Amino acid sequence: MTYPYVPEELPVPDDDGAAGHLPGTPMPPLILPGTAGESVRLDALGAGRTVLYVYPLTGRPGTDLPDGWAAIPGARGCTPEACGFRDHHDDLLAAGAARVFGLSSQDTGYQREVVQRLGLPFQMLADPAMRLASELGLPTFSAGGMTLYKRLTFIISGSIIEHVFYPVFPPGEHAQEVLSWLGNANRSS
Repeated sequence: MTYPYVPEELPVPDDDGAAGHLPGTPMPPLILPGTAGESVRLDALGAGRTVLYVYPLTGRPGTDLPDGWAAIPGARGCTPEACGFRDHHDDLLAAGAARVFGLSSQDTGYQREVVQRLGLPFQMLADPAMRLASELGLPTFSAGGMTLYKRLTFIISGSIIEHVFYPVFPPGEHAQEVLSWLGNANRSS
């Protein structure tokens, strides 16, 4: 599997403890628009485990990223991360994930372009008002005059956050990390 190029010299994000309070927390009753034209209620995702990866900002060809983007620990790598979840999608489902979603603060139109360009087999959820950050106290950062999510991934069982991956690095290898976790969780249950 090949992922878009991610420079080796990217700064590694530190675990600042900003997601330590999340395991065991119920998902809030937020309804977010998805790229398939349907809304998704986060506290009613259905039976089984949901993988919800949260990312800062997917770049677009011909559009500049915020100044200094590559120097922000954990900012760069959204496209390689999405491609990893794309390439491992069937494996994640076979390992026990009932569904996979990506989530960012970009609007649905922006995300539809990403889904189409990268051939993603799952929906992206739009949260431009960053309501999930407010409800759960999620870590964020500022760049280019925008407040963006720090990269993290939830494993949600029913409506409860079972596990959180934070910080996520390197993003291009993260789907494999989630796949390994699901395999271990299934063996221990």
